[in-house]
Amino acid sequence: MAFFTRLSIKFSLFFACLLCLSITLAQAEGISTTRAQAYITPNGQLSINTRFNTQLPDQLKQALTQGVPLNFDLNYQLTAPTLASYRNRINNLIAGDNLIQYKLAYHPLTNRYRVSMGSTFSTEYNSLETALKAIGAAANWRVLSSGTLSGVSAGEVRADVRLSLSISQLPKPFQINALTSHNWQLDSGWHHLVINAD
Repeated sequence: MAFFTRLSIKFSLFFACLLCLSITLAQAEGISTTRAQAYITPNGQLSINTRFNTQLPDQLKQALTQGVPLNFDLNYQLTAPTLASYRNRINNLIAGDNLIQYKLAYHPLTNRYRVSMGSTFSTEYNSLETALKAIGAAANWRVLSSGTLSGVSAGEVRADVRLSLSISQLPKPFQINALTSHNWQLDSGWHHLVINAD
């Protein structure tokens, strides 16, 4: 009887280890938020600071080294106060200033990775791991029109950020892969900003 008890305990430990391993592997790929903070500026804007942990699945790493650039979108949304949120949605329909676009590319001649932010700023990195840390990193990203949050306390503001792989900017054959493969759909989901008093 003691033999069967020890055997069942060993099997239980084995299956628990397998479960932990599968959870770790599932968490190893994707995008998670490591920093999401903001404060209201003296002129009534929102200043956002973000950082993400992005892990690419092997298929995307191979596509990248074969010359396929990867584009990511960093979005924010204001949900409170309600009136300011409504006006912001209308403004973004017209101006479209609610996102920052990042482009990750690999250059085989130099064996370096380049991260471009928008159309004006780019930096090169020696490793993919370091380059991925720059994707979604924003410091003092000023959003909203001047005066939008004037007279509003930090406790009244609700806003979220989200980083995702832009599937629509992949070459057409890769877009099909992205639509059919869960591995290609990298998205942090909306994450609440911690709004601090300035």
